[in-house]
Amino acid sequence: MTRPTQAIIDLQALRYNYALARQRHGGRALAVLKANAYGHGATQCARALSGLADGFAVAFVEEAVSLRKAGIGAPILLLEGAFGADDLDLAHANGLWVVVHQESQLRMIEAARHLRDLNVWLKVNSGMGRAGFAPGDIAAAYARLKANGRVSELTLMTHFARADEPDSDATAQQTRVFDAATAGLPGDRSLCNSAGLLQWECARRDWGRPGILLYGADPMPKGDSGLKPVMTLCSEIFAVRELRPGDVLGYGGTFIAKQPTRVGIVAIGYADGYPRTAPTGTPVRVDGQPACTVGRVSMDMLTVDITHLPTAGIGSAVELWGNQVDVNVVARAAGTIPYELLCNVKRVRFSYVDRENASPGYPAPASQQAPDLVR
Repeated sequence: MTRPTQAIIDLQALRYNYALARQRHGGRALAVLKANAYGHGATQCARALSGLADGFAVAFVEEAVSLRKAGIGAPILLLEGAFGADDLDLAHANGLWVVVHQESQLRMIEAARHLRDLNVWLKVNSGMGRAGFAPGDIAAAYARLKANGRVSELTLMTHFARADEPDSDATAQQTRVFDAATAGLPGDRSLCNSAGLLQWECARRDWGRPGILLYGADPMPKGDSGLKPVMTLCSEIFAVRELRPGDVLGYGGTFIAKQPTRVGIVAIGYADGYPRTAPTGTPVRVDGQPACTVGRVSMDMLTVDITHLPTAGIGSAVELWGNQVDVNVVARAAGTIPYELLCNVKRVRFSYVDRENASPGYPAPASQQAPDLVR
């Protein structure tokens, strides 16, 4: 019998979220697939979005080449740009678009006399303080790229630091800095990440770059953007323990029963990507009913309180996050962000389904599962 732990990826929800992002942004949108599509499977997500997405974005060239080898022919942007001349050659050979955010990358292109028709995205540091040319240097960098004969398309971009803070003026200020720095320079613009395109109408330009929102984790504090969860992380109870008052449970003895307590042992742990820092009381669903974790999360298993669920027992379905348990809530309980939780999922079976054709609940039909997927 196969271990019952799996991540079900709802490709219809992925397409829905992309369409919502594109509609909200009003312009074209690159679906961000870096970090293996935030842990969801970059190739499968790219194929699901083919014909819908205007293009894709990844962090570095190896991520893009994997998509090309899988037959993805749409535009792909390298968000970190090229790390060296070999990277630049590989990007050119695969028809990739490259971000230029520092002087060394600019010089790299100027030295590549054998290359032509590069599609470059020139990045302005408008306030993130991380990567990008200073606003006062962007016009000179733009002129050098235009003059060197290697670049056929040039897009101007920036990245927001606090777009998920609706009460802060930081994003509006970054937008003003970007607009002033790029005034009079021809070409498309790209400003909005997920939070930017959901919240900041003033920043919507030619290209959006939705990332985390594609996967249904709302980056905004209220969580009311209408997104659909894409990953359901689920498992089953495989053993039950009856605790008496005073009995201690798990590593460190952090949980001591105050009353008779039924505990379900679930086949998932931090080695699968569930956060070890999730405390007692973190919400789960057992057979569709609200429940919570108790005690410390172990490497291969965790424990849940099923005292109030007399019919729950061995074989009961447990959702750790998904349609019934908001991954944002789990992340807050564990003291982290949903990005980290989703990217960390591993060692579980991945199943790719279309919710339009799937029956309610989980697990997915065996014909739609991909237990042998190499990740």
